[in-house]
Amino acid sequence: MTRSYGSYLVSLVVGLTTVGAWLYFCSAYTHRSFHTDPTYRRAAVAVYLAIVAVKLTNPFHGIYFTTEFVTEPFPHLTVIHGTFHWIVSGLSYALVAVGFFMLYELFLESDYDTRPLGIVAAITGLPVVFDIVGFASTSLIDINYEPLGVAVFAVGVLYVFEEEFLAVQLTDGVDDAVVYLDDDGRIRQFNDRARALFPSLAGAPGASFSAVLPDAAARLGTDEPVLDRTRDGETRYYLVSDTAFTMGQTDIGRLVVFTDVTNTERQRRELDRQNEQLEGFAAAIRHELLNTLQIVSGRVTIAGEALESGDVQTARESLRTASRTADRMSDIVGDLAELARHGQTLEGTDCVDLAATTEAAWDAVDTGDVSLSVDADGQVDADRGRVHGLFESAFAFAVHNDASTVAVALDDDGFSITDDGHPVGDDAPEDFFRYGVSVPDAASGMLLPNLRMLARTHGWEATIDTAYTDGIRIVVRGVGVRRRREQAA
Repeated sequence: MTRSYGSYLVSLVVGLTTVGAWLYFCSAYTHRSFHTDPTYRRAAVAVYLAIVAVKLTNPFHGIYFTTEFVTEPFPHLTVIHGTFHWIVSGLSYALVAVGFFMLYELFLESDYDTRPLGIVAAITGLPVVFDIVGFASTSLIDINYEPLGVAVFAVGVLYVFEEEFLAVQLTDGVDDAVVYLDDDGRIRQFNDRARALFPSLAGAPGASFSAVLPDAAARLGTDEPVLDRTRDGETRYYLVSDTAFTMGQTDIGRLVVFTDVTNTERQRRELDRQNEQLEGFAAAIRHELLNTLQIVSGRVTIAGEALESGDVQTARESLRTASRTADRMSDIVGDLAELARHGQTLEGTDCVDLAATTEAAWDAVDTGDVSLSVDADGQVDADRGRVHGLFESAFAFAVHNDASTVAVALDDDGFSITDDGHPVGDDAPEDFFRYGVSVPDAASGMLLPNLRMLARTHGWEATIDTAYTDGIRIVVRGVGVRRRREQAA
């Protein structure tokens, strides 16, 4: 009996020590300073020694517990806990709860799922229920069940939640979406930001990262590490990077971080667009200058030869042609200067009625006998003047393309402009949008490049539908469209 009594006293002292170790761990793990603050440390040691002293001297005063030998349900030494025991137990559980709160707060800040931690906390606290049942009834033996909770907690941390504790520690202070991989590239953990960004991660733990997120995996270690994701109609850009981490000399996994670089990437793409636009303008001016100089030079030569031979009429016509060509060049330069102004970054957009804008642009172009049909019952988020210019270019191109009808149609992601003129034929579709190429001819060679430039200032993309062979269909995508029925709803 004496040996059992002594063993129980030792277990009480060791159990109290685990509470201090737990608080020390929680403070250090969550980067708090309680474990290093001298005031807290001295107070903790004083309280610990006072409680230990009461426990060790219990054989003399019996205020912590008393013992009694019983024979039911089997012969054993039962422990009858005193009031001081329940006070110390309540304090211990309160301190353990403080530690769990520190962990819970860190898990929330790191944007990780707190449910596993809640399960561990519940299992750790379950023995207190057994203690109360054992004290209040005969259903259980009235002993301390805390060692069971501590053992289950240790097993849970070491074998079940070890990776989550490690992942939270590694990503503490990281505000980005994070996916934690093992050394074989399998997904082990991820935070809530990653789950929101990639819903496919929901059932992915244990699966290969490259299989679940192939686009992201393909960008790791490449010259194009930026991944775009569209949510709620908005496209955002993320820099995909990974960092290996080791324990000792062994690689134990990688962290894949998705850093939101939307503003930087948008600025970079806008600069690329403006540089491409300037290069296009330079190519257009160079092309037009060469054509103009060739025509003017040829006409002046013809005029000179005609004057020498006394053919004044031919000389006059040649000089008029040279003058008209020079004026045309001046108009082109002026138009490009205006387009350069329109090609600057948009400062804002309005809700533009597409049907009304289409009709206004149609009236501004000399369309002759060409007819227009419009199926555009809705609005687009755009700059009114630039959209007007876009449709002017499209309609002028249709006239040059010998069209007899032009149709404008609005859909959920943009709109199309279709004419029944000459199809693309053997020409490359992209050549229609390049300055200086003059496709299909010199008179219309700048119209579609202007159209694409005005589309790109909005972040839209203009292409030619190569599947349409009864003419030319220009498709503009990436447009913010608001249907009438949506507005009414």
